[in-house]
Amino acid sequence: MSFSVETKEELARLIPRRRCCQLAELASLFRMDGSLQISREMGVSLTITTESASSARKIFRLIKSVFGLQTQIMVRRKRRLRKSNVYVISLPTRIEGRDVLQELGITDSEGSFSFEPRADLLKRQCCRRAYLRGAFLGGGSVNSPEGTYHLEIITNDETHAQILSDLLHKFGLAAKVSQRKGWHIVYLKESEQIVEMLNIIGAHTALLNFENVRIVKGMRNQVNRLVNCETANLNKTVNAALRQVEMIQFVIRNMGLDKLAPQLREIAELRLQFPDASLKELGQMITPPVGKSGVNHRLRKLESLAEELSRNMSGTARG
Repeated sequence: MSFSVETKEELARLIPRRRCCQLAELASLFRMDGSLQISREMGVSLTITTESASSARKIFRLIKSVFGLQTQIMVRRKRRLRKSNVYVISLPTRIEGRDVLQELGITDSEGSFSFEPRADLLKRQCCRRAYLRGAFLGGGSVNSPEGTYHLEIITNDETHAQILSDLLHKFGLAAKVSQRKGWHIVYLKESEQIVEMLNIIGAHTALLNFENVRIVKGMRNQVNRLVNCETANLNKTVNAALRQVEMIQFVIRNMGLDKLAPQLREIAELRLQFPDASLKELGQMITPPVGKSGVNHRLRKLESLAEELSRNMSGTARG
């Protein structure tokens, strides 16, 4: 089971206590996946289809709690691709004189289709959380934190995508909207924002799992960076030491150690004897000890001397 499916399974088990939140989440689910159907048995009905058995059970319970209706769940078998079950829940558009479409914010008071949910459905903070939870259950997904950080909600309605984005902005989340093959995608890519989103919609177990993996991943990346940095520094030190040894050997061949000043002769002999030692370690071998900058200064003098010898030899050869 993927991390995204586990998150949805957790959310499907979460039933809001307040009726206002139940109505907001149900309204979001129907706006994401609902459609109007006409049949002989029910006349005009509002139908929602899902491939998740747990989501279907949640929708069933919400309908019963909000409208007091014991509806039915029809199970169909998909014939193409994966032969999985599809769950269909139908709800009459009128129940004992109550206009279901209007209560869910699908139509306005005049019976016209509403492109936006009613303002009172999203008046409370708890209802906005429930609405986002329903949207995620209806068309959301979240990547495992082991990979790239990405959470998205897909809808076929541009206006609804913008509404979801605005809701997320009210919670301080910098959601963005894009298009993909005719669908409208509301997405988050920052790990901290995904964690906050999981907290908002009530996926607390998924949040803890996400954080655990993110912490381990962060520590692993930090260790890798430190190892890479240490390796780079070691390579740099080794390459510098090799150049210094070659430079000192050049001076010896063309001038001899006995003609060097005592301080330069001492550091040259130490570098030849300890080619793998760092500047700090070389400095501690000198009596009295010398700091890194002092050792570096002496080696630079030897380097200047080697360059001068090389120039003189080049000039003699041309002459």
